[in-house]
Amino acid sequence: MGSKIVTFEMGGREVEVMVKPMTTLQAVLRYQLGYTAVKEGCRQGGCGSCTVLVEGEPMMACLLPVEDVAGKQVTTLEAITPADGLDPVQEAFIEHFAFQCGYCSPGMIMVSKALLDHNPRPTREEIVDALAGNICRCTGYEPIIAAVEGAAQAITSEGAQPQ
Repeated sequence: MGSKIVTFEMGGREVEVMVKPMTTLQAVLRYQLGYTAVKEGCRQGGCGSCTVLVEGEPMMACLLPVEDVAGKQVTTLEAITPADGLDPVQEAFIEHFAFQCGYCSPGMIMVSKALLDHNPRPTREEIVDALAGNICRCTGYEPIIAAVEGAAQAITSEGAQPQ
């Protein structure tokens, strides 16, 4: 099979990429389009560092053939960051010291964003369940859980809407 063109939406604009069959979304995002927040961890779907949103749902880009996102909306950490500041989830991660080395942070933030977009008032158990596919070897998870709780509180108390 030869290469083909795949078209999808990134950050509100249509993107076309030429790919060989079974090229992962992670490879396209990082190496063709320059979205380096999509980390390259295990390449097996076990760490979550490559998590992006596809049509608002968290997906591990290292396992996802780019052909599967044809015609869909793909969102990376870069796309959720407003030009004039940070997304409430990003702000909460900073306020709660929810990262140390930062390698897992983009994936953790994307999973948290998806959770809060679907459920702005999650329970602690729902937060833990949502984060279960993402590994952090530095923080011990408590600051990350606190950050998601803090983002939920900020979103619901200030009337801020998840983007």
